[in-house]
Amino acid sequence: MALWVPTSGTIRYSGRDIKEYKRKRLAREIALVPQDFYINFPFTVREIVLMGRHPHIPRFASPSAKDVSIVDEIMEKMEIDGFKEKYVTELSGGEKQRVVFARAFAQDTPVLILDEGTSNMDIQYTLKTLDMAAESVRMKKRTVIAALHNLNLAAAFCDNVVFMKAGRIMSQGNVDDALNEQNIKDVFQVDSKVYFDGYSNSKQVVYKRRTQA
Repeated sequence: MALWVPTSGTIRYSGRDIKEYKRKRLAREIALVPQDFYINFPFTVREIVLMGRHPHIPRFASPSAKDVSIVDEIMEKMEIDGFKEKYVTELSGGEKQRVVFARAFAQDTPVLILDEGTSNMDIQYTLKTLDMAAESVRMKKRTVIAALHNLNLAAAFCDNVVFMKAGRIMSQGNVDDALNEQNIKDVFQVDSKVYFDGYSNSKQVVYKRRTQA
């Protein structure tokens, strides 16, 4: 996988320029769930998830019993074990995205990056997957960075939010402070109402149609 090279500035991870890290070391530190996952080779679902363990497997070695156990456990939690021998090229978009999530969870890294990672999933699996990510933050002290267009999901699952527009940070802070009508107006040019919802136990956003504004 190619890495984008910044045109200016420096990207640092744990105080070091990210270019100083070898690929395998970086793969043990950061896992990515991309928005679009395309592969035209007929790997099975289990083989794809097992790829998440490759940074932890010595060169020329086979997966250990621990690697296999981690993969089996993750597939069961993600509810994809029922089609583990199915080829990834035969899956629906939502099924494929759950496989990619399972691969990232199997990678077992301190940092997990979600680039619109739930965009192809229905709400059932979106909530389940984000719950698993949130649980890993609590239990494993993992850092999860998620790009989300759904502000209600961001409000329900995130501790802090960053509003960006045209590549620039417009506002940032904890959800209670930064998620407000003015920031939404500045970034998205829409009218909204932000309120605390007792049913979801989080802030929620509702919008006014432009024809009603």
